[in-house]
Amino acid sequence: MSWDCGLKYIFSGSPALQPGGVCALHDKEDLSRLEMVQRLAKDGCRFLQNHNNSSKAAPERTAEAHSDEAVRVCVRERGQEVLVLQRVSSQRPAPSASARGGRRPEEGDRSVVSDRYVVVSGTPEKILEHLLSVLRLDNHRDDQGSTQQTKESEPLLDDFLLTYLVFMSTSDLCQALLGHYCSKRHHRGKEEGQEVLDRKRQVLHLVTQWTTLYRDFLREDEHVKLFMKTLYRFLLDDLYEYPTLEKEQKDLQKLLRLHRRHTAEEYSPHRKSKALSHQLSLKENGLPTRGTQRETREVLCHVYVSMDSYLSVRSLASVVAQGLLQEVAERLDVPLEELVLLTVTYPGEKLLLKPQDRLYSDSLTAVGRLHVCRKDLSEVMNPFTDNAELQQRSARMLSMNTWDVAVTLTNFDWSVFNSIHEQELVYFTFSRHASGGHTVALELLLQRCNEVQLWVMTEVLMCPTLCNRVQLIKKFIKIAAHCKAQRNLNSFFAIVMGLNTAAVSRLSQTWEKVPGKFKKLFLELEMLTDPSLNHKAYRDTFKKTKTPKIPFLPLLLKDITFIHEGNKTFLDNLVNFEKLHMIADTVRLIRHCQEDHMGNGMPQKSSPEVQAYVDYLHIIDNQQTLFELSHRLEPRV
Repeated sequence: MSWDCGLKYIFSGSPALQPGGVCALHDKEDLSRLEMVQRLAKDGCRFLQNHNNSSKAAPERTAEAHSDEAVRVCVRERGQEVLVLQRVSSQRPAPSASARGGRRPEEGDRSVVSDRYVVVSGTPEKILEHLLSVLRLDNHRDDQGSTQQTKESEPLLDDFLLTYLVFMSTSDLCQALLGHYCSKRHHRGKEEGQEVLDRKRQVLHLVTQWTTLYRDFLREDEHVKLFMKTLYRFLLDDLYEYPTLEKEQKDLQKLLRLHRRHTAEEYSPHRKSKALSHQLSLKENGLPTRGTQRETREVLCHVYVSMDSYLSVRSLASVVAQGLLQEVAERLDVPLEELVLLTVTYPGEKLLLKPQDRLYSDSLTAVGRLHVCRKDLSEVMNPFTDNAELQQRSARMLSMNTWDVAVTLTNFDWSVFNSIHEQELVYFTFSRHASGGHTVALELLLQRCNEVQLWVMTEVLMCPTLCNRVQLIKKFIKIAAHCKAQRNLNSFFAIVMGLNTAAVSRLSQTWEKVPGKFKKLFLELEMLTDPSLNHKAYRDTFKKTKTPKIPFLPLLLKDITFIHEGNKTFLDNLVNFEKLHMIADTVRLIRHCQEDHMGNGMPQKSSPEVQAYVDYLHIIDNQQTLFELSHRLEPRV
């Protein structure tokens, strides 16, 4: 913090100071750190104005606490605001009887009102500096006040780590952290070792939390690799002067070893040679490579079997053309020798794929729209023809147990949802067109939600007989209820919305045959999807649902988008940290939903027969085709 520029702190909202009153602090010996200013303001310290810096002091002004008015602290450098804090009052339980020396509790001891300062806005550098200054480490937790400050600093740390990419790059953060770690303070004439040690430990604590939170998001970032190695070298050099850093050194060493192990696995020679050409093409386009994601994550391959319908094939991202073609041939019960796999590029060009061609890039982007057709390039099936596949699909679906189908849907959704990082929602909101493969799991679950909705429509509309359609609707109502009972609100919403689409809901003859108890059950399920009062019915129910649970992701993204578009990211060239706190608070719902403190366990054992069916959903994604099927079943009167 530069003192030569004339630093000023402004306290607004105090009864003793006029709103916006300025107290110029020339005594830099006593107020060298912002955390001290916070503590002094909290205790109602008196700030003396002495603009002339003479022996005669100016009249005193007191910044006292006021219960009804918020107090803001504005830090200015060179006449510009660089950090704005706001005082927030909160209540906490009074100390226990043993802490009070065994005396009986009095009426005034029921709770203690404590004040803390939250970040409103600021420059990236000052927000980071403030965050480090309020971090409390283990050796500072001796008294209750310090413990309270520790609890208050953790949300700020979490908010910062979840959203820092909105206002600064990873490279800038690495440079700033190295600067704080290596900073030497001489403003007191003599460097105080404890203060320097504390700052080093605070930086190391932040780095540990950062790398733990981001996991594989950072493993392939070259700036992070260099930063971690440099920081570790600095830490080794400091061990002689600060031997108490040994624990931090071991923790950082574990992180480096973990990183090296993943790097060695991802870029072993036999893998590197296979993916080298594609990685080069990615680098030419400025896209990062993500070997781990590519090799181990699953994708939903859309393999079109007609112009309007596709098979959704659950497969590994490393699948090659021959492997996918074999899976599709088995699902369609067509000899492999009769089929070929094509990709249609955006200009409309059709390319025949070779057996060992990879279908997904390192960022998990498909090579194009995949089509399976016969060798004479004719379609494998048509939704308007009565071939054997279409005759059997209704019978297969009706023979399945509804609970088993719900379990299979939930197992798939949970396997994807449990791998979603909170940061994916931030990437998706702020850099949707340049996420660099950082939102793979999130996009996969959104895709699955859309597919389940289309699957419900497809199954009902491709059922030729009235009685079977009635049975199918009954089954889907039961599956939706089971998904709700299994705490899978994502598939629950998708099924209900599929039954509510115009192409299905217009089948009046079919719905008239649905028994009354199923109509009543469906009406109850519909009420949970009611969007009125900002989806109050769903939100109230979801709040009461125990974890782990799968939320309806489109609504969660809508909440984040509403915060993003309704609030500016920068205010007067300062980061609007209040907005980022709201976004971080919303995306933390992912973390909460993934928790399983009570051992409730989401995945269950599923039926192999049902698993084989649900892993290869046949879906019509053309709305016009779906309406044509609907009108063929029940023509417009």
